[in-house]
This record gives sequence, C-alpha cells and structure tokens, in this order.
Amino acid sequence: MFSSHDGLCSIGELAEHLGVSVKTVRFYSDRGLLPEASRSAGGHRRYGPDAVQRLGMIRSLRGLDLPLPDVRSMLDELDARGDQEGAGAGGALEDAVAGRLRGLGAELAALRWREAALRLVQECPAAERPARLRLVGAVTAPPSTAPLARSWRAWLPPRMPARSVTAFLEAAVPAPPDDPRPAQVLAFARLHAFVTRPCGGAGADAGQPRAHGVAGTRAPAVLYAGLAEAYDLAGAELRRGAAPAPGEALDGFVDAYASTYGTRDTPAFRRVLAERLADDPRIDRYWELTAAVISAPGGPPEPTPGSAHDWLFAALEEQSRATGHGGARPPVTSA
Repeated sequence: MFSSHDGLCSIGELAEHLGVSVKTVRFYSDRGLLPEASRSAGGHRRYGPDAVQRLGMIRSLRGLDLPLPDVRSMLDELDARGDQEGAGAGGALEDAVAGRLRGLGAELAALRWREAALRLVQECPAAERPARLRLVGAVTAPPSTAPLARSWRAWLPPRMPARSVTAFLEAAVPAPPDDPRPAQVLAFARLHAFVTRPCGGAGADAGQPRAHGVAGTRAPAVLYAGLAEAYDLAGAELRRGAAPAPGEALDGFVDAYASTYGTRDTPAFRRVLAERLADDPRIDRYWELTAAVISAPGGPPEPTPGSAHDWLFAALEEQSRATGHGGARPPVTSA
C-alpha cells in the first residue's frame, strides 16, 4: 500500500491518504488510539498498513460524535479479537451507540423545548416579552419536574409507603411533551412558577384536605390507592363527555374514604363526606395548567386527578341532595 522499502509510511503520508490533517493523526497517536509501527532514525513516526483501517475506524466513530473513551473501548475490543475492520463489532459498540442515542434524544428534546420557548416570546406582544422571558427562563431545557414532585412530597402525608408516593406523583406531576407547542411551554412555566413561588407550592398552600384527616400509618396509602382507581374511572367518563352521575366511579370514590375511616358506605356517610369535601381547599389553577401541558392541540382537555375529583364531587353532591330527605341506595361494601 505504501511505496517505502519497509512498507511503512510517515505521519504526513498517512494523513494525506485518509484526507485528514497531520495534527489529527498526531492527536490520536498521542492518546494511544493509533499506535506507531516504529520511529525513523530522525525520530519521526512511522505507521504500518493497518493504520489506514484503524484511523478510518476512528474517524467513523468520531463522526458519530462518540466520545474518546467509548472509541478506546471499542478499539480495545477489536484488538482483543484481532478484528481491525470492525466487521464483528460487539458489546462496546452497541453500548456506545445506545448511549449516544439517549444523549441525542435529550439534546433534541432540549432543542425542541427552546424552539417552542423562543416562538412563545416571539409571538407575544412586545410589552409582555420581558415578563415572558423571565417566566420561561426559570425553567431548564428540557424542563425538570423535580420542583413539582418536591411540592407534592411536602404535601403528602408522612410515612406514606414509597410505592404509594411514586404512584401518586406519576398521576399528579405532568411529563413535559417531547415536542411542545408554545402554549404548552407557557403552561409548564406557569406551573413551575406556581409551585416555586415564595409563599409555597401547591401542597404548602393547601395543606392536607380535612376529608383526608385519618389516623394510622396505612390509612393514607389505602385512601390514595382507592382514589387513584376512582380517578381513572372518572377520567374515562370525562373523555367520553359524560355528565357527573352515580356509578362505579363514584362508588369507588366513596368506598376509598369509607374503607379508610373504617365505616360503611351509607347515604348518611355520603352526605357527611360531601360536606367535608366542600370545605376542603382547592388548587384548581394547578390542575388547569396540568391539563394544558398534557392535552393534545385542538383536542379536549385531558383528565387530571383534579378534574376527576371535581367530576366525582359533583356526582356526590347531586346524589346527596337527591337522598337528603330519606332517599336510599344499597350500601357499598367496605374494602
């Protein structure tokens, strides 16, 4: 391949053969990725024919923006198998490519978020831009949901099992969309401001609802597990546009409280529960913003735990009024 008597080439010849700079070849040689075959009498580097394939492999890997440590691992793996061309590239290459794909996914998500944020600022009236910039500038790209989760963790009852806390956070903390619209960026930024404002987050302002005031280490987990099931059922009703009404969702909702209190589901209990829920603090703004973050463009709002709760509470109030003068319904068996 090389015309010299010893079959070796200089660093300049190798660089010219691959169409790269001498500086590039020296860089990879100095880092041990491209071993020299020997040195000339004058101390100049000499490379063998296999350096062409090796440097080509290095360029291909670096062209995919794989970091040098990953390139080194792959070359070491190829050396161990005697596979200079990389035809049987194994685990190191697969791991590096998978890791780079994950990294690119995060980078693309950040770019899409920044693009939507810039459009949001660009499209708003000039007088509103400074405030809009401060609002969206307080959110990382891609945005972190950690502040929202912290707010809810502070609000949840102490000694809640980790599994129950995780399940609640999955329902209460909206995941930022991968390809957001400017309106979704605005909603998430406002949600972030809502939970990080100096006077406290969603949970700090509201406190535990009076209706949740039950004793016992298992009580919160039992209550929230039952409410999650009821909210799922109510969410299905909301998606099909159903008006609040008695049914399986409401029965599960009431049974969650009755089971936690250790009592039976009766018309009288439902009336008392409706009164307690009516007095509890509300965080409607949080759920409105959450729905704006997760809803598809042009479509109906996606159900949230907040909107599901409102639907169930409306159904409970209507039924309590209807049975307030002696009306009866079959009791629900406590779980």
